[in-house]
Amino acid sequence: MSALPTCSACRDGTALPVAVSMAFQPIVQVSRRTIYAHEALVRGTEGQSAASVLATVTDSNRYAFDQVCRTEAIATAARIGLDTRLSINFMPNAVYKPAHCLRATVAACQQHGRGLDTLIFEVSEQEAMLDPAHLLDILQTYRELGPKTAIDDFGAGHSGLNLLADFTPDLVKLDMHLIRDIHTDRKRQAIARHLTALCAELGIEVVAEGIECEDESKALSALGIDLQQGYLFARPLLRGIPPVHWPH
Repeated sequence: MSALPTCSACRDGTALPVAVSMAFQPIVQVSRRTIYAHEALVRGTEGQSAASVLATVTDSNRYAFDQVCRTEAIATAARIGLDTRLSINFMPNAVYKPAHCLRATVAACQQHGRGLDTLIFEVSEQEAMLDPAHLLDILQTYRELGPKTAIDDFGAGHSGLNLLADFTPDLVKLDMHLIRDIHTDRKRQAIARHLTALCAELGIEVVAEGIECEDESKALSALGIDLQQGYLFARPLLRGIPPVHWPH
């Protein structure tokens, strides 16, 4: 990777108007009571919300923002001693040439002793299909270089199944709207059950996110969804590793 030329986006990226920091939230494997990964979530340096930080992202600073979030996540994980897989969100429309745009990520991993194969790159389904061909190129490049790939907010957009037909990610994260009150909603249970069976046939791991109560967690476990994430287990902790609450 070091021999790759630096593109103009790397040289001329606009500085960010706000400084960013990272909070971390675990993705847990319920049956084993182990941590599968930690997701890095962007925050302001004083804990300002992701929404307030994202509101400052424009077309002129989008590339710089995406790059800073990646490197800050890796650096902060090293400082706090986080040694699990690290899941990082990325913006596909901030990636010009996938291999070139991984240069800073590779350098951060080398600096902090983390392998690329310990990373998971998440992209939201709601943003993913703005340019399907470009996204597929990014995901394929990342897979070839070592990181896992994940489709976040699956079920919130309109093209998720088309995406799975063209590219098989390592993980699919079911949108929290589908998860909410799933223990009392047979329609949500049916949808989650069939999505889980489909993913199993395709060799994709399923993560349920946004879990807030024990009944939701139990219902998801009964449906075969063992990887779970949400406030029930731990709230995101700014620049720290939150303790996990195991409800059952």
